[in-house]
Amino acid sequence: MLKFSSISLIALTAAATPALAETTDERPDEAIIVSASRSGEGVEAGKLGASATVIDAAALEARQTRVVSDVLRDVPGLAVSRSGAIGGQTQVRVRGAEANHVLVLIDGIEAADAFQGEFDFGTLIADPAARIEVLRGQQSSLYGSDAIGGVISYTTLSGREAPGYLARLEGGSFGTISGGARAAGVAGDFDYALSGSYYGTKGYPTARGGTRDVGSDSIGATAKLGWAPGEAFRLTGVLRYSHTDADTNNSEFDTTSPLFGYTVDSPGVRYTNEAFYGLLSAEYRALDGRWVSTLSGQFADVTRKGLSPFGLDYGNKGKRLKGSFTSSLSFGTDALTHRLTGAADIERESFRNIGPFGFQGVRHTDNLGLVGQYELIGDAFSLGASVRHDDNNRFDDATTWRVQGSYRLPTGTRIRAAYGTGIKNPGYFELYGFIDGRYIGNPDLQPEKSKGWEAGIEQSFGADGWATIGATWFDAKLTGEIFTDFPPPNFTATPANRTTDSKQHGIEAFVSAQPIPELRFDLAYSWIKSKENGVAEIRRPRHIASFNTTVTSPDRRFAGTLTVRYNGRMTDSAFIDPSFVPVTVSLKEYVLVNLGLDYKVSGNIALFGRVENLLDEDYEEIFSFATPGRAAYGGVRLSF
Repeated sequence: MLKFSSISLIALTAAATPALAETTDERPDEAIIVSASRSGEGVEAGKLGASATVIDAAALEARQTRVVSDVLRDVPGLAVSRSGAIGGQTQVRVRGAEANHVLVLIDGIEAADAFQGEFDFGTLIADPAARIEVLRGQQSSLYGSDAIGGVISYTTLSGREAPGYLARLEGGSFGTISGGARAAGVAGDFDYALSGSYYGTKGYPTARGGTRDVGSDSIGATAKLGWAPGEAFRLTGVLRYSHTDADTNNSEFDTTSPLFGYTVDSPGVRYTNEAFYGLLSAEYRALDGRWVSTLSGQFADVTRKGLSPFGLDYGNKGKRLKGSFTSSLSFGTDALTHRLTGAADIERESFRNIGPFGFQGVRHTDNLGLVGQYELIGDAFSLGASVRHDDNNRFDDATTWRVQGSYRLPTGTRIRAAYGTGIKNPGYFELYGFIDGRYIGNPDLQPEKSKGWEAGIEQSFGADGWATIGATWFDAKLTGEIFTDFPPPNFTATPANRTTDSKQHGIEAFVSAQPIPELRFDLAYSWIKSKENGVAEIRRPRHIASFNTTVTSPDRRFAGTLTVRYNGRMTDSAFIDPSFVPVTVSLKEYVLVNLGLDYKVSGNIALFGRVENLLDEDYEEIFSFATPGRAAYGGVRLSF
């Protein structure tokens, strides 16, 4: 059933921005991947041996992205699962790896919750004027722990990159109101970008057979300031705040319930997630810009609380302090450039349980990481190698490395390959967590380790590269995976390192084309096989695909975007047996279709609207969590 709120009808009579929904002229292989190099200079995607995808500001706006995790479904190799409604815990798995095996950067800041050991994408709503880089494959040789599956880098654009003033307001189904604003520009040596977003919804029932609407409120705000008194020096500061207050339902076992043993509704149960992030960096360039050195400091402070009608149910706090120094020297010619980079990272993660149960003190982990990287970048040929040594006060020292290369033939064919290793340190909850006597952490856990390779081929068409198709085969093996079992008779769970291997391999394919300025389409497909000791791992569909096409009128006043996302059949764990032993269940495949329209009323005003789940698909991303039906939204944007 299609649901509207009154604000959507009001908004459709007002005004909106210019068509950021227009197609972009940037070819996929021309996109600069900053996260692929510790130098900070970035590498063109078409000269990179690793698999990388960029979703730019135009694509985010064309697809009317409000929740960042939604658009990540369009990236090859990524599987997304959300617990219920918007605001619910959202995990992203890269190439069949675990959800805590991806390093998440927000404006260059490591954003994972130090207590939980991973980043909850349910807390990240989209900002106006942002871009996303997804770098796949083992990247621990650049970033250390977490980057086993890859790196997801979310960046708000600076005032120099995207000056101007933007505002957006929309409303729609499920009592949803959202908006965003941005003010950015340059004033002499200074540039600034202030942005904020809000997403609030009354929600819908997320439990099978439930009647309680599960809603949420999320806000995000970023201030990015820069000072460049000359070409040799630049100072950059970033502050970011996010807050999510989301209803949720407990999934407690109930032998009297006919609904597969799960509690239907949990009135008064919710969680809050509050995060502060900051970064300050100073960059100095010498030798006509060929020698670049950067000194930076950053912090992440995340507090998460679970609340019940009786008060605080659980709570935790994780903090990360990190200082880095990088120095990079480039030499050679325009046709063939050598780049040597050295980096040192000093990091402290501290953890504290603030709930009524478990260890109440503060613990911390210190790590020193030393990085060396070499890049050879030519017109047709490129090579890269990196190595990192981590000295950790809690775990054994670790050394990770990676090599990669790319070569483009005169026919427009490009071949590339890479091999790398990765590590993931245990999180605080795995080490010291405690839940009601049923879960007890294990301080003797060791880091997980991974190694893997990939080989890809791409073909461009036309002198201007109007279309590119590509495919990549990847293969990886994880050892020492941390798992939790609930052995009888008392079912007390304690995590441990597996003695068996977890293996992932598959194919990623894409097509990106813009045959005329008014038409662009992007297709992505992934076939992923992820097994632990021969058993398929949960929440990893074998087949994932997406299709996006944006059509713009010749005068650029009208734009329409069709998005189709396919998620294949997958398995999940369910505690539906009276023995409390988890049972593996199957979740059916589903197809989600979204249609968005954007009309430019004038140079500063545009109207937009979209329908999500156009076919009213009935599906589940996680066992027992219901999902929304067809929904419609509309609004306005202004720009100056």
